[in-house]
Amino acid sequence: MHRAVLACLGLLFLVSSATAETRPPNVVYMMADELGYYEVSYMGNPNIRTPNLDRMAAAGIRFNNLFAGSSVCAPTRCSFLTGKHSGHTSVRVNGGGTPLRAEEETIASMLKRKGYATGGFGKWGCGGRDSTGVPERHGFDVFLGYYDQVHAHSFYPPYILRNSEEVPLAGNRGLSDGETYSHYVIFEGAVDFIRQHKDKPFFCYLPVTPPHGAFDIPDSDPAWAMYQDKPWPEPARRYAAMVTMIDRQLGDLLELLKELGLAEQTLVMFSGDNGGADYFASPEYPRGIHGANKHPQTGVEYRGRKGNLYEGGLRIPFVAYWPGKIAPGQVSDHLCYFPDMLPTIAEVTGSTPPADIDGISILPTLVGQQAAGHPQKQHEYLYWEIGSWTAIRQGDWRAVQPKTGGDWELYDLSTDPSESNDVSAQHPHVLAKLKALAAAAHQPAVEGTFTTTERHERDRRAKYGKHDDTSIEATPSGVRKKEQTNQAAHRWPTEGVLASKNWKIARVSSENVGNAKFAANAIDGNPLTVWHTRFSGSEPEKHPHELVIDLGASHRVRALRYLARQDNGWNGTIRDIEVAVSDDPDAFGEPVAKTAFTKTREPQEIAFEPTTGRYVRIRALSEVNAGPWASAAELGLVGE
Repeated sequence: MHRAVLACLGLLFLVSSATAETRPPNVVYMMADELGYYEVSYMGNPNIRTPNLDRMAAAGIRFNNLFAGSSVCAPTRCSFLTGKHSGHTSVRVNGGGTPLRAEEETIASMLKRKGYATGGFGKWGCGGRDSTGVPERHGFDVFLGYYDQVHAHSFYPPYILRNSEEVPLAGNRGLSDGETYSHYVIFEGAVDFIRQHKDKPFFCYLPVTPPHGAFDIPDSDPAWAMYQDKPWPEPARRYAAMVTMIDRQLGDLLELLKELGLAEQTLVMFSGDNGGADYFASPEYPRGIHGANKHPQTGVEYRGRKGNLYEGGLRIPFVAYWPGKIAPGQVSDHLCYFPDMLPTIAEVTGSTPPADIDGISILPTLVGQQAAGHPQKQHEYLYWEIGSWTAIRQGDWRAVQPKTGGDWELYDLSTDPSESNDVSAQHPHVLAKLKALAAAAHQPAVEGTFTTTERHERDRRAKYGKHDDTSIEATPSGVRKKEQTNQAAHRWPTEGVLASKNWKIARVSSENVGNAKFAANAIDGNPLTVWHTRFSGSEPEKHPHELVIDLGASHRVRALRYLARQDNGWNGTIRDIEVAVSDDPDAFGEPVAKTAFTKTREPQEIAFEPTTGRYVRIRALSEVNAGPWASAAELGLVGE
């Protein structure tokens, strides 16, 4: 059929309802924070129930190869909203408040020009208060929720935001302590928005916060009753309940659209935001209890997880539903990603997309070539970058550079979906081509700006429940409540411990530089700063983890004192440990002591025969949760 005829038919298809109802279609997009590719039950997950999402997939189309825009929260949202891949976006770091530039177009600003009501509900991540990136400056009539990601790490903060103004939440004291569950308030805001704008076209964007962050859900929520007796750790049970809660609310939205007579006038889409985090890993479940990146039937795994750019860091569930437009029961292998959402919504609504986007409309895949009026275009390549990582995919070829300036890896996904066999040496011409495309795809990031960061920093402190300057203090690893500081300091007795003023780290096997979890934090006398081995950037190293302390001079030492991290986590807390002493930092004999620590916030000691030396080597051999990491709030040596 001639392309012009197809285009005419497609236009008639898309606007037929608008002719009868004098309005273009509505768009509802729900994005679950951190939901993994295999963590929905339509993908066969045996643990988590998502009946409404299952029905939506059966009545619409699900995608096997629709990827996130990035492997972490803020950059992926920026890619989604702007239609650009991460070589062109303004927000490429995950600090929480990095802003869009003032002039950048988003899906909302595009639709606003078309006369749409535009509402956002959840976690923004593209600009803190008083920056060029706030949602009300980028096309949203209303945005209710969190602007900054640190703020969003509590479901019980003292307030959330609505168009940069604070909305108090009664009885909340921060972190996991409070009476008003923020997500309920945010979701009800979305329901109210749809009801208020039922008589005009609307865009309702729900980048909801669950199941990310603190794994909190009220015990009174019906979803908790489904999981409270499961034989998993409580965080894993609450995580599953949060996913089912979101599924229930998705069902509520679909029922609301039916109630208002808008179901056939509304394109509804649901997805995750980045690759699964492999939560709740153990020796029995090395990829996590719920298997975010592991096929529940075949056992085939996608390498990587949230934070890196292997497939597991970018694969997300995606379903679209539009009664009368999208044929039911479809499964698509079309290769696409978040930059494609803006041009798709533009074509659906008859809007004009910005000229500088990287995305391609997937409307022909959603509704069919004849209905769309043109064939489905294909990407020459998909591109991602984050931190030290770069990745590019062209068809089944995938190239990854885990470290800036490091070696590239090449994988043939047609035979190796787990990216386990690097074939760069066998196919140098393929790799050279992909490297050249990747180099051309990158432009330096140009971020937005703040007029002041005072209110932005206030929002970040609100995570802890108090946001006046007298109740908190800054540390190299973040903002902490002074009460927490005092409590932790009480747990680090210094009696008998050698003064660490002149100590240095002579050598460390691993430290997580990206969030300032330096080895030096373990000997700085501040129990709220933490040394943690690398968990971002590339695959985490495995035990043993080694740290060598230079005492500045020879000392006679007789015990090592250890304090585990004092926050809400246990990752890296050392179990099996050994200590060696020497006057040569590169030559240690047999360990002077070995022991197994317990899972406690209180300080623990390992005593040994008095030994003289300038250098002390601590080797972490295992972790209390059987993870691959090591961490320490403080290390001290008892001696003379």
